[in-house]
Order: sequence, then structure tokens, then C-alpha cells
Amino acid sequence: MDFITELKYRNEVLFYFGLANLIAAIVFLVLAYTTSNMISGVNAWFKPFKFAISTTLYCWSMLWYCYYLPNFDTKLFNWTIIITLGFEVAYIAFRAGRNELSHFNIATPIASFLFSLMAIAATIATLYTAYVAFLFSVNTFPSLPSYYIWAIRLGLILFVVFAFEGFAMGARMSHSVGGSDDSLGIPIFNWSKKFGDLRIAHFIGMHALQVLPLISYYFLKNTKFTIFIAALYAFLALHTLIQALKGKSFFA
Repeated sequence: MDFITELKYRNEVLFYFGLANLIAAIVFLVLAYTTSNMISGVNAWFKPFKFAISTTLYCWSMLWYCYYLPNFDTKLFNWTIIITLGFEVAYIAFRAGRNELSHFNIATPIASFLFSLMAIAATIATLYTAYVAFLFSVNTFPSLPSYYIWAIRLGLILFVVFAFEGFAMGARMSHSVGGSDDSLGIPIFNWSKKFGDLRIAHFIGMHALQVLPLISYYFLKNTKFTIFIAALYAFLALHTLIQALKGKSFFA
């Protein structure tokens, strides 16, 4: 409860937006197990569930970190994220309710326009995150442990790099390499067991935003160890990407 109270104190607007996405994620998960909406052999509601829960994690991570930045324009950041990521989650849920693809859907001019708009929204949010990473790089934080600040910096950088990896999927109009997007995958995530899947590196890299600061703050407590572990984490994400581009399953 202390953690929740602190989240709300640091940025009430973004806290409630993250909470709304968490509630939506729960609803989507319930729908995934109670409806027969299917897309490419997978229940359609798993996709908005994943995006909603990821949005919650992103919002709560960013509001925690941005609180440390001096003279940061919280209001502009809040509404940029609410509009861009809110549109993404809402659009994916809308398509799920219609048993239609959200990503790579260019079946009609409107679908193509909305898919492009979703890509623009994701780009804006990612560029703003890159700006936050820049602010963490040029500012000093004498009241915070250096290993913690380095973990935040590196987590932000990896998030940005592997968020932009999404363009590799957009360029291919597919997240699978060597097979179709409806190939057999693991539960909920639906990552392919047979072929290369670009979504895995996307996931690993972007969640450095949470993983590195948590590991550094609670376990490593050392700047050199933090940078070393971040390098290993980046290698894992990059190796997973290269493996997927070769058409090899992460689970092979």
C-alpha cells in the first residue's frame, strides 16, 4: 500500500491512467477465457490484454523515474502518453471485439490509416521516452545511488532501441520469420515454437525499463555490476533478435 500511495503521490494523473489499463487488462483476460473470438488460432482478447498490462508497467515505471528529473514538464508528458498509448490499447481492443487484426491490417483504406496512426502514436511515445533518457544522461542526481541512476539510464536506452525494433515487424507486415503468424505458440504470449518471432526481442528489450532498475537497486548495489548486467541483458535481447531474423525459434 505504501508503494501504491507513493505512485499516486509522484504523478496522480499517470497513476490513474496506469490503473485504468490494469483494470482493462483484467477485463480483457476474462474475455479471453470466456469468449470464442479467435484471430489466427488465438483468442483475440489476449492481444489487448498484453498491451494494456504493458502500458500499466510503462506508466508506473516512467512516473517513478520522471519524478527525479528537475523542471520536468509532467503535464505535457502525461497527456502525450495518455493520448498515444490510450489510442493504441483502445484500437487493439476495438479490433479484437470485431475478430479483426489490429496490426498489419491494411485490408481497407480506413484500416490502413488506423494502422499507420497506431505506428505514429507508438513512435511519439518512444521518442518522448528517448528524451527522458537524454535528460537522465545530462543531469546529475547526488541524492540517489549512482548504480540506480545508471540502471534507469540503461533501461531507458534499451527500451527505446527495442521499441523501435517494432518497425522491423511493420516493414515485414509480420512478426514471424520463416513461417506464418498463425503458427503454434506458447500460451498467452503466442510466441512461435517453430519459427523466428520478432516479438520476443521486442518484449525483452522494452522490459529492461523495469528489470534493470529493480535488479540494480535491490540486489547489485554496484555501478560496475549494473553496467555489466545491462550489457548481458542487451546481448540477450540482441541475440534473440538475430536468432528470430534467421527464422529460428527461441524455444528450439
